[in-house]
Amino acid sequence: MNHIFKKYEFTDEAAADELIDALPHSEDEETGELYPDHKHAIVKLGHIVVTPGEYEQDEDGELVETTAPVLADNYSVDVLWQGIEEQPEDWAAYEIVIEDNGVHTFFGINYSEK
Repeated sequence: MNHIFKKYEFTDEAAADELIDALPHSEDEETGELYPDHKHAIVKLGHIVVTPGEYEQDEDGELVETTAPVLADNYSVDVLWQGIEEQPEDWAAYEIVIEDNGVHTFFGINYSEK
């Protein structure tokens, strides 16, 4: 089966949801709920940690945050497109390219060996 592994960054979750919601879907006749008609795997990573926080144990053995983690400004989404030759055109502007796998992969698929 052909697949395309892509990584994307958006200004926020709402911007990502707009494109995700525009993908093919159907409506359940009984409940009115929408469900995807596509086989693409979409993982919302959110604002990923770019600098880990620092923590120490207090006198009770509990971890206490001493330095807060720093999160990315952009909202990250990974997509494993399945059954298509190219990503949808409206997604291309949000695609990022990184050197390694980043913080997430699909089923052991190596992003950096696409």
